[in-house]
Amino acid sequence: MRDPAGTVPTIGVEEEFFLVDPDSRLIVPAGPAVAARAAGYAGDRATQEFALCQVEGRTRPCRSASELRLELEQVRGALVAAARAEGVRLCASGTAVLQEAGPVQVAEHPRYRAGRLQYRSMMDDFAVSALHVHVHLPDRELAVRTANHLRPWLPLLIAATANSPYHRGLDTGYASWRTVIRHRFPCLGPPPYAASWQEHERLAVTIAGTEAMLDARTPFWDLRPNPRLPTLEVRAMDVLQDLDDTVAFAVLLRALVRTAAARGRAGDPGPRWEAEVLRAACWRAARDGWSGDAFHPATGRSRPVADIAGELVDLVRPALEEAGDLHEATGLFDRLAERGDGATRQRACAAAGAGPAAVVDRLVAATARGTGGGGVSGRPEW
Repeated sequence: MRDPAGTVPTIGVEEEFFLVDPDSRLIVPAGPAVAARAAGYAGDRATQEFALCQVEGRTRPCRSASELRLELEQVRGALVAAARAEGVRLCASGTAVLQEAGPVQVAEHPRYRAGRLQYRSMMDDFAVSALHVHVHLPDRELAVRTANHLRPWLPLLIAATANSPYHRGLDTGYASWRTVIRHRFPCLGPPPYAASWQEHERLAVTIAGTEAMLDARTPFWDLRPNPRLPTLEVRAMDVLQDLDDTVAFAVLLRALVRTAAARGRAGDPGPRWEAEVLRAACWRAARDGWSGDAFHPATGRSRPVADIAGELVDLVRPALEEAGDLHEATGLFDRLAERGDGATRQRACAAAGAGPAAVVDRLVAATARGTGGGGVSGRPEW
């Protein structure tokens, strides 16, 4: 498989984390202090988030899985160290396991204030931590056609990365409660099908006109051409506990984007699955996670998630092999088959007898594992 430029596109990752008190295990509003301290180690790759109980780590664009792993080690490591220095801990879970009653405290920022005014009480518990993956794809027309091919894979991505069964101390019965919180908003979830970049922009402007979206220039769909970077951004996934899983999902998505982009270049506009169908399929994936059945991207019928994952690897195998990433993808799904998704592991920890507090402790340990560091020389460009 050859891209027009003759190179494998770069990838980048954003990870959002909660900050928790090591004694109470409650989330705490330490984000500004932790982000400022971590910036001393990681520069602008460490930043605060919408909610004061969160921080975000961003990698630079990377050309290989090994380079991405080093970046993640460095950025996660900076956040882990900064959190400890501020007397708190970094926690990779899609929702807060333990949280005091009352609205989430948010940063003083014009966009955040606008969100509070527009969505009102819907924002009270809007503190969720995601994994975002960027794949270099500067052609906006091609990015829209590529996104059309990726849309029906969103349920699989949600199921395989599910890592948020708890919310405010309660088991929600869902594998990804983060997805449920996000999909309450009319402007979040699977993007609408668009035949062109012009139609994509028209849809965003029309939806923003209803006030269901804050800004047409910055749609928050689960899949989008990034408004500021020359990338296609996939935003559907819960943040993952294990750094190796994050690397594997990133290179798997790069292979899927390359495969879909090749079809787009050949004139294939992508399957026209209705947004309502995909939204329903994403809901089921959020409920059942890796161990359940999910929407099949080609037929729409329910199939075991593990079977659909195997078909995905077969589909993108040429792109994985060319980039040297096949072992990353197969290793990821082997691990999921052996231990289950993050939600399964969180519940198993709670069931061992110590409850949600032990879940937080396990998540904190998993988040810090493998963050010994190791620098990345230079800065590749998108």
